[in-house]
Amino acid sequence: MNAPALERVIRRAGTRRPDAGEHCDVCAETVTEQHRHLLDTDTGEVLCACRACSILFDRGAASNGHYRLLPERRLRLAAVDPGVLGVPVGLAFFVAQPDGGVRAHYPSPGGATQWEIDAGAWQSVVRRSPELADLQPLVEALLVNTTGERREAWLVPVDDCFRMVAIVRREWTGLTGGDRVGPAIERFFDELGRRYGQDPGR
Repeated sequence: MNAPALERVIRRAGTRRPDAGEHCDVCAETVTEQHRHLLDTDTGEVLCACRACSILFDRGAASNGHYRLLPERRLRLAAVDPGVLGVPVGLAFFVAQPDGGVRAHYPSPGGATQWEIDAGAWQSVVRRSPELADLQPLVEALLVNTTGERREAWLVPVDDCFRMVAIVRREWTGLTGGDRVGPAIERFFDELGRRYGQDPGR
């Protein structure tokens, strides 16, 4: 996903709030709050999908390679030091690319910064967390947080990462972030741990 496409996704993640009036971006059917998402591989957009469309694309009957249903698995992994992967901050996510490369992203007040990471460094992380060996390109990510007292890593769908970046952008104030962004990040990871049956990492 290129930088302009990623920025569009982040803007949508920060402004769209599921409610009774939200609709499937494929068929316009009303969706529930807990609906699935599709990735449009042509534009990089994340689209809402109703249950019927989710089932259709999950079976691959209508995708023709154009849309990818975002997976739902979320796994707590062994902690990862983002510095090992060349990332100078403690909050970042890493997305596998179709060509076998891995792209690093980290949030900032202006959005997400991204670049290609070293293949050898990535393999060293995969050896420690073998679940990453089958990370699905474009639609899943390694999400790392070593800010504050936290030391945790998750395998998540990419829309979780976009939502996290949107939270940072929304809550950031001043030059150093202010006093809202840290607690907002804490709440994001606390919720992730609660919803998926694992205690938040400390």
